[in-house]
Amino acid sequence: MPTEKPIYAHQDDDPHLTDDALADKVLRFIQYAALVDTSEISVMAIGGIVILSGHVAQEADIACAGDAAASVIGVTSVENRLTVRADETG
Repeated sequence: MPTEKPIYAHQDDDPHLTDDALADKVLRFIQYAALVDTSEISVMAIGGIVILSGHVAQEADIACAGDAAASVIGVTSVENRLTVRADETG
């Protein structure tokens, strides 16, 4: 049994997934379609509603991640709580 799922595959397009499976699918699709670093993004799904939280590198990534999440089959709405990661260098 493989230890890691592929980034995204079209067989993931089942609209009747559990909340955890949908959240996992959304996170993988954000990485695949929007090319956004998802290492600091958390996805929670509740009955088709997806909540994105965490940090991204730049402002444009917030919209890209939200748009990608909204386009996933099975997602009815997206609450985007992503913020830009604050650089603590200065």
